[in-house]
Amino acid sequence: MRITVWLAPSTWVAGLAPLVNYPDAELTLMCVVDAGVDAAVRGGHTGLLGRGKWGGRPTESTNLVQAAAATELLDEAEMRIGRATTRRILTSDHPEREVVAACADTDLLILARDGDKHRLGPRSLGRATRFVLDHAPCQILLLWPESAPSVATIPPLPTSGRPRKKPHD
Repeated sequence: MRITVWLAPSTWVAGLAPLVNYPDAELTLMCVVDAGVDAAVRGGHTGLLGRGKWGGRPTESTNLVQAAAATELLDEAEMRIGRATTRRILTSDHPEREVVAACADTDLLILARDGDKHRLGPRSLGRATRFVLDHAPCQILLLWPESAPSVATIPPLPTSGRPRKKPHD
């Protein structure tokens, strides 16, 4: 079995926990560097500091900083699981598409929720995670990075007095 674990800085530990159930699997640990962050930082420097007239650049590319952080994260993750893995650091303006493409030869993708951790529902998923869930070409194991919230966090049904639409027959 080929397993890919999509590691994000705030949720990566949760993604490693299920691996004890797959001792013989081929593991790929993957981090994604969002190239759009670099463009935003550069735009801020040129746009806000002098309305585009400032010629300076950030001293270090944020892509390089993110890649270094991803390397450290992969080092720590590999040390925690205690076995060799394939490691991938992807860079893209559209990280969600890179993750989907990287799963083309994967049997199982493991990832953690990255949105609102205090209530159940669609907001517990970030935009990129939602895209990956909808488009991944493999099975997915979606985890809560911490304990799952109570079912009491589901919003109540609306009480607007309007009848709810019935499904078509």
